[in-house]
Amino acid sequence: MAVGIFDSGLGGLTVLDAVARRLPQVPFVYFGDNAHAPYGVRDADDIFALTCAATERLWAEGCDLVILACNTASAAALRRMQETWLPKDKRVLGVFVPLIEALTERQWGDNSPPREVAVKHVALFATPATVASRAFQRELAFRAIGVDVEAQPCGGVVDAIEQGDEILAEALVKSHVEALKRRMPHPEAAILGCTHYPLMEKTFQAALGPQVKVYSQANLVAESLADYLIRRPEMLGQGTVSKFLTTGDPDSVSVHATQFLKRKIGFEKA
Repeated sequence: MAVGIFDSGLGGLTVLDAVARRLPQVPFVYFGDNAHAPYGVRDADDIFALTCAATERLWAEGCDLVILACNTASAAALRRMQETWLPKDKRVLGVFVPLIEALTERQWGDNSPPREVAVKHVALFATPATVASRAFQRELAFRAIGVDVEAQPCGGVVDAIEQGDEILAEALVKSHVEALKRRMPHPEAAILGCTHYPLMEKTFQAALGPQVKVYSQANLVAESLADYLIRRPEMLGQGTVSKFLTTGDPDSVSVHATQFLKRKIGFEKA
């Protein structure tokens, strides 16, 4: 009954932590493609190939349902995977869905025409590849009209977080927020469009100001997954053991992951 959680590196651990708390009875297999991280600077074909390979590895662990806890993969590869590659008995879901549900206050299955929503000015902070894909704006347009989205590519933030350099990460976040606010001085909401960014949520909030509602993914994804599994219990795979897999060096990744989540994490070679 295992579910797979995929990320290019360590950022998806924020999602794993939230879904494991929400669904303690479900084993989760986490796959970090640390050898090829970060994805945010790769082209779409490269991201697609790497994401498909990781997904197949999770299927081999008995995970029929895989969550792409990587916004870059969700933006650059998910739709192509679902339309051209995915077998009928498997599912791959991305992490934009819960964010857009929360922002537009409508369920993903609501196929009514797009409508006006309360929030008009949205700041999107994401990796360069996610920003370039315009996937968030495309999915949002299916559900809402009249929303102005200003996207800020946050180069360097993922690397700083992965390397454990909190001081550099904080400085970069402040710089990226200042750059966005020069173009959109008064955002009403901010989307943290990378699963690494919840670790810097307080820094984003402080730089944006208390009047800006910050949407972070982990808990939203956890609630959406719980609801999905109630509706689709057959998507719980045959795997029974929770584990952490990496394409990188397991010892090094385990040390960084332990620092990242502030609890002991042990990775195995994928």
